[in-house]
Amino acid sequence: MNCLKVLKKSIIDSQLYVSLMGTFFAVFFMLEQNTFRFPSVLLIFITYFSGYLYTKYQKTKHFPYILILNVMTGIISAVLIIFNHNEIRLVKWFVIVVLGLLYNSFFLENYIRKIPLLKVFYVGLVWALVNSWLTLPEFNFPIFLISFFFVTALVLPFDIRDMKSDTVQTFPKLIGVQNTKYLAYILVFASAILSVFYLKIQFSLSFFLTSIFTFILIYYSKNSNKDSYYSFWVESCSGLPFLFLILSEKFYLY
Repeated sequence: MNCLKVLKKSIIDSQLYVSLMGTFFAVFFMLEQNTFRFPSVLLIFITYFSGYLYTKYQKTKHFPYILILNVMTGIISAVLIIFNHNEIRLVKWFVIVVLGLLYNSFFLENYIRKIPLLKVFYVGLVWALVNSWLTLPEFNFPIFLISFFFVTALVLPFDIRDMKSDTVQTFPKLIGVQNTKYLAYILVFASAILSVFYLKIQFSLSFFLTSIFTFILIYYSKNSNKDSYYSFWVESCSGLPFLFLILSEKFYLY
């Protein structure tokens, strides 16, 4: 039990896990588009990790240290881009970072997280831009939609978890838990259908299997679930396409 608590504290609560899942989600599309490069993977992970640390700790006593870390990771990210990509990639990365700051920054009077109902779509937007714009030479609209619908659907269970503590209007509070689940089902289904038409067969199959697991987790989402149900299991859904892809390749080889 103590071991589980240590793992939760060091991997999940530290924002390391969600950053890894976001990175694996991006790698899945990079492999599908044949644009995989390790500097890009490192750039995405650093960006996610520093961004989530900033969001979590900005109103705590640890924030000055997090801010220093953010500056350092920003410099590292810029160096990675300059030496491995081009100035266009630097502009793309900067735009995404600014969008992240607009989502939740204490120095803004009205940041995105405070706007009713917008949060779920905004998170989907930022993740989708990473997958369809930052890592590719040109903007890929199908990948944008697949990512946007899927990530938006994954945020909705978190709103179910937080519906009693959220101070802004969210979908569970507005239309109820069951209707929020229906909305999430529709979004996941839309992303799965798009993956069938626009992704290579092996990748679309991996995404389809991910969709099945996601449907199940959405179905059992409720406010009384333990936090680990969301911070581990639901969060894992974004990493499942990459996992299923690796497993399918091993199965194919043997």
